[in-house]
Amino acid sequence: MNQLNLFIELTRLKKPIGFMLLFWPCAWGLTLAYDFSTNLNNYFFYLLLFFLGSVFMRSAGCIVNDILDKKFDAKVFRTKNRPIASGKVTVKLALLYAVTLCFLAFLVLINFNWFTIILAFGSMPLAFTYPLMKRFTYWPQLFLGITFNYGLILGWTAVKGEISLVPILFYVGAIFWTLGYDTIYGYQDIKDDEIIGLKSTSIKFRGKAKKFLFVCYLFLLSFLLIGGYEMEFHSSYYLLSIIPFIHLFIYQMKVFNLNEPANCLKAFKSNNFFGLIIFMNILIVKTL
Repeated sequence: MNQLNLFIELTRLKKPIGFMLLFWPCAWGLTLAYDFSTNLNNYFFYLLLFFLGSVFMRSAGCIVNDILDKKFDAKVFRTKNRPIASGKVTVKLALLYAVTLCFLAFLVLINFNWFTIILAFGSMPLAFTYPLMKRFTYWPQLFLGITFNYGLILGWTAVKGEISLVPILFYVGAIFWTLGYDTIYGYQDIKDDEIIGLKSTSIKFRGKAKKFLFVCYLFLLSFLLIGGYEMEFHSSYYLLSIIPFIHLFIYQMKVFNLNEPANCLKAFKSNNFFGLIIFMNILIVKTL
């Protein structure tokens, strides 16, 4: 039972916000591409596959992150008790867990077409090198955005078997989304990160955090609206976009306080709601 608890802690399974933020872009891409006048069984099957894939890959990513950050995590108050940093789980065992999770993700992946499978493998180098970026650049959140939202492209190609302008527009918008919410997340550890020499957009834009978030979210919504235009969505799509606008520019801006870690976490977690809103918005206009 103790090993099971350590595995759950290692993979952050008790913190679903991580795999949900990975899942929502997949759901957006799939829903954008799907023809709802056809059999819906495939849609729900693919949705389930992307959910399972998100859980498996995010869990594996957490393990790889903790292996690479073992020495850094031991010096940060929030992360010093993580299983690998604290020595409760060996690196060898952690690697075994990661390989197993990747294999499970592969079993999910082979249910899709060849184009989607090839694209998915193309994202692997980014997925497992992202944790290293904060050692070299103030923009690790950009690399996370490129990696974390890749599922949006895969969701589209799983249905269409090809890439077009629409998923790219939504993908770029989602990258700005990640730039925003992961910058918020980074303010929880900013003091420790500065001491041990790690880099992030949280540190780079410390004196103008809300301005940076405003720009990120403005680009996010702009690309989502342009994407909707390219999809020739009904006017209800733009009307419903008022809800995410309020969430980002009023609620998150009000809650976010870079000097209060608890508020940063609250603002960060609220992005699960944002992902759901966009999903429901797309689903509604696609099924009208």
